[in-house]
Amino acid sequence: MSTLINKLTKPLTKHISYIRCMSNVPENTVYGGPKPQNHEQRVTLTSLKTKHKKGEPITMVTAYDYPSAVHLDSAGIDIALVGDSAAMVVHGHDTTLPITLEEMLVHCRAVARGAKRPLLVGDLAFGTYESSSQQAVDTAVRVLKEGGMDAIKLEGGSPSRISAAKHIVEAGIAVMGHVGLTPQAISVLGGFRPQGKNVLSADKVVETALALQEVGCFSVVLECVPAPVAAAATSVLRIPTIGIGAGPFCSGQVLVYHDLLGMMQHPHHAKVTPKFCKQFAQVGEVINKALSEYKQEVENRSFPGAVHSPYKINNVEVDGFLKELQKMGLDKAAAAAAEAAENIEAGNKIRTAN
Repeated sequence: MSTLINKLTKPLTKHISYIRCMSNVPENTVYGGPKPQNHEQRVTLTSLKTKHKKGEPITMVTAYDYPSAVHLDSAGIDIALVGDSAAMVVHGHDTTLPITLEEMLVHCRAVARGAKRPLLVGDLAFGTYESSSQQAVDTAVRVLKEGGMDAIKLEGGSPSRISAAKHIVEAGIAVMGHVGLTPQAISVLGGFRPQGKNVLSADKVVETALALQEVGCFSVVLECVPAPVAAAATSVLRIPTIGIGAGPFCSGQVLVYHDLLGMMQHPHHAKVTPKFCKQFAQVGEVINKALSEYKQEVENRSFPGAVHSPYKINNVEVDGFLKELQKMGLDKAAAAAAEAAENIEAGNKIRTAN
């Protein structure tokens, strides 16, 4: 009887295993049974709540493509934000406004392929959620279904945007809010200006953060506000605050990938890197140096040499190849091939001797 049961259940077990592998549901849900959190598991809203409750800082970094996502994944970053800042640091615009939903979805899909551990949050692009609650929900659904994100982020501040956040949450989608300097609102803010520098503005930061919490946001980004204002918001909220240019008193921090790595070294991009950003590396200088060396070696013909010409053809095949070229009347090509073979062989002998 046990043999018969095994035969009957084996194909079903295989099918169920396949479904689990294809699912984007974390294994520590009720369906998979309780499992301890570790570095290798996906970050979820539950694990973020746990970190926040314990007072452990939350790390968030922007990512826009597969390589940056893999780097965030390897470093153990908690949240990967596919930010509309891609408009500036990837597409070269002066503001975040020009980027489209379709462009954002391309970035989202690339990041989703590379980041297996972080919580994936996609920005709603300007003009894709402000006109109505239905538009906001439809856009958020596309970011999850087509972009592969776990949650969305939107810039709060106006009643319509807070209402949009409410309807998206009610549609079953996790929402991260954003207050303070909201780059999409530079038209009314008069540029990239810090917020919360007077009583009225500071009150608005805290009030807006509270409003976003009340409509169900799981977290709020505080951008470019004085540290005391950020501290006040963080202390009054039950959800984590993620600071960027908001001082050390937030629940976590976020920086733009290119900014923290020091990738934008060209004077044209100096305005893109904000003064509150610490550059943890000077990757831009390394890239420029590498490209300059590559250019020089190609121009002086030292690259590629024998060591970087790895695909071999033995002498017998070379002779046969030369004869075929000569039969076709391609004497010049035969001479070039013969000379190349001699040079590569000479280079290999030198390399072996060294």
